Amino acid sequence: MRTLYPPRCMLCETLTDAPHGLCADCWCDTRFINGSTCITCGTPLVGEAEGEPCDTCIAHPPPWQRGIAVLEYDGTGRAMVLALKRHDRLDLAPAMAQWMQRAGTPLLATTDILAPVPLHPARLLRRKFNQSAELGRHIARLSGVAHIPDLLTRTRRTAPQQGKDRAARIVNLKSAIIPTPRHLARLAGKRVLLIDDVLTTGATLSACTSACYAAGAKNVSILVLARVEPWQNTSIFTETNIKD
Repeated sequence: MRTLYPPRCMLCETLTDAPHGLCADCWCDTRFINGSTCITCGTPLVGEAEGEPCDTCIAHPPPWQRGIAVLEYDGTGRAMVLALKRHDRLDLAPAMAQWMQRAGTPLLATTDILAPVPLHPARLLRRKFNQSAELGRHIARLSGVAHIPDLLTRTRRTAPQQGKDRAARIVNLKSAIIPTPRHLARLAGKRVLLIDDVLTTGATLSACTSACYAAGAKNVSILVLARVEPWQNTSIFTETNIKD
């Protein structure tokens, strides 16, 4: 079968030795986050000890407890995120979820519920899928942690986040995300791990975290595929494909 259908790079279609992987060039251009990282947002730290918050999280402490990111939102990492979200490459989700499950093992070991960042129903209807829910579904299968894809609900359509700074993004999302009423009882006293594809300023994940705490969650942490580094924010705010 492999003679008829030889394995190819999941991004560029170059022939590879094993299926569901990256070729050498794409792998080298994928910036996996390793070493010391911010305990809260997953940003790589330089010259600082593991388990410390980064300068951004010190200046603007997010409401969640811990955070892990797998990739830097650059190079092949950025290309894969956009391929999943904008070009219906659902075939990428299993491999991405496997990376997230491995990196997120410390968080998954103390998690009761996985919950994706929600899309507004109108956007979900147009896109046909929620990329964060797809990642969460595969992570749940790998980890055995319960996944509730509709734990949170977007009550209104928000203006696109691109072009907005952190403060404007927070205002844009105010009261836009709530616990889904039928799941309220399931949140009480639970440890929730939020799943998203990209962490930019943290405004969306902050709104989700606040919604979980409002329903009585014990604690909330985040696991994201890619992290936009704080120094990148001024340049990516003009991108049209970064976030919903």
